[in-house]
Amino acid sequence: MVDDTVLGLFGRSVREHPDRFAVGDGNRRLTYTELDRESDAVAAGLRGRGVAVEDRVGLYVERSVDLFVAILGILKAGAAYVAVDSRYPAARRDLMLRAGGAKLIIGEAAWRDRLAHLAADVVTLAELAQAAPAGAVAAAGVEPATAASVLFTSGSSGEPKAIVLEHRNLVSFALNPGLPRLTPDDRSGQISSVSFDAFHFEIWTTLAAGAEAVVLPPVTELLAADFQRQMKRYGITAMLVPTMVVNHVVREDLDAFAALRLLQVGGDVLQPAACRDLLGGRFAGELYNLYGPAEITTACTAHRVTMADAESDLIPIGAPLPGVSAHVLSPQLLPVADGETGELFVGGPGVARGYQDQPELTAERFRTLPGEDGSPVRVYRTGDLVRRRADGALEFIGRVDDQVKIRGYRVEPGEVERGLRRQREVLDAVVLPDGTADDRRLIAVVVVDGTPAVAQLRAQAQRDLPDFMVPSDFIVVPQIPATDHGKRDTAALGELLDAHRLRRDSHLPPSTPTERYLAELWEGLLGVENVGRNENFFALGGHSLQAFQMHRRITRNLGVKLPVQALLANVVLADLADLIDRTAAGSEPA
Repeated sequence: MVDDTVLGLFGRSVREHPDRFAVGDGNRRLTYTELDRESDAVAAGLRGRGVAVEDRVGLYVERSVDLFVAILGILKAGAAYVAVDSRYPAARRDLMLRAGGAKLIIGEAAWRDRLAHLAADVVTLAELAQAAPAGAVAAAGVEPATAASVLFTSGSSGEPKAIVLEHRNLVSFALNPGLPRLTPDDRSGQISSVSFDAFHFEIWTTLAAGAEAVVLPPVTELLAADFQRQMKRYGITAMLVPTMVVNHVVREDLDAFAALRLLQVGGDVLQPAACRDLLGGRFAGELYNLYGPAEITTACTAHRVTMADAESDLIPIGAPLPGVSAHVLSPQLLPVADGETGELFVGGPGVARGYQDQPELTAERFRTLPGEDGSPVRVYRTGDLVRRRADGALEFIGRVDDQVKIRGYRVEPGEVERGLRRQREVLDAVVLPDGTADDRRLIAVVVVDGTPAVAQLRAQAQRDLPDFMVPSDFIVVPQIPATDHGKRDTAALGELLDAHRLRRDSHLPPSTPTERYLAELWEGLLGVENVGRNENFFALGGHSLQAFQMHRRITRNLGVKLPVQALLANVVLADLADLIDRTAAGSEPA
């Protein structure tokens, strides 16, 4: 039965590709034989410390070759790994290790003090290897249904949920025939957080194929060093990248992924504008949009993206993968017709065991439905709204719990976002509800190409959408805030909304002709609305280049010559208007 575990997949690659490189990080590389041997030593050391089948071992190390050694060692000892991103705040880290049930924690030697307050012992890889007896370690007691990984996802209460994935779940993803295949000649780029489910591709799909996983620097460093050049330097041919990363990187460099033969994206809504840029550039590989909550092991649908898709207003999440059943149901749990919106329930070999130590929540989210032949099928209730096209592909509409009522109409913010993205100037959009009850409104946070006026965006939205779906306000930002996992950062979006409310509530309208001129000028330069006399140019998102543009406009339109330094010292609208009026009257030196 071990052949149906991820250890079986890895063992087969060790036998077939013993001398090929399995993993590298810029400092060292290990062949499959070397990775096998080092992880054996870790497994023996763990067993010597009492770790057994179904135990949980915390993992708090840097992204490196050692990460791969540790994970395989934990699994060979029969345990499941609880991987914690080293960038997480201390409170989040501690919660994950405690809630994950870590019996032991593998950590960096220099980080012992960070973990000293936890009940679990902390040990380094070097200490485990030194204490290990010589010889190979058999994966005794490891079966397909044995727990392999504990991942955390956000809960509606704000408390993270610990998802238990079994070996068979990971195998089903790594070997699914509906996903693009890697070859031993591929080098997959590892950039995702170890606490994010995209990591399953980077480790298990890669090792199952006999390919090499290359641990890359963080995305910010890759961008600073020329992303495209770094892909060539490391020889990367395949990646699974968080959607928000692709949406952002392609705006910076449309040929950033040109060296890849395979680019898969997942985790959020893939923007048609990003696909147009990517496919219209020098990227000649295959682009796939994957969909799947962590509870169903990384992906349950996939769609190869074409230029025709990119020219539409929505990129499909695709058809169910082989072995996956997708049920689109009404609130009464009845099937809906093709083209109708319903909630997605997913069954198949990727469905997780459930939430650790949360039987009631597991029973709520993991259900049993009748299959096509009438036999019971265990499914996961995604909470996502989708509709099925005539060709069988699914389209993501939004979240069940995101629906809001605006003036009596039920509105799905995702539908409004899609309507806004039909505008060529809108590269990305998030729509947030604001207010309560009868005062409920929609606020659009948008990333735009160029500097279109907000009034222009609103006018187009009014032409494209019913009036109750047109956002009351637009907030223009350089990019949509994203978490380390590449998903929308709801906390950061909430802060944007709070700042917008504060600005709206403290608004003082311009009161003089010069103030009204500056308000209109700032609205055009900065892409904002309703600029008040008490607002700060730079706080509204202005930068030095735009300040110089403003200086030229004032000189040209008002005939007032201000010293640039005087302008930069008066960035509150009312103060600048007063300076302009006094200069025009001759009471200030030109």
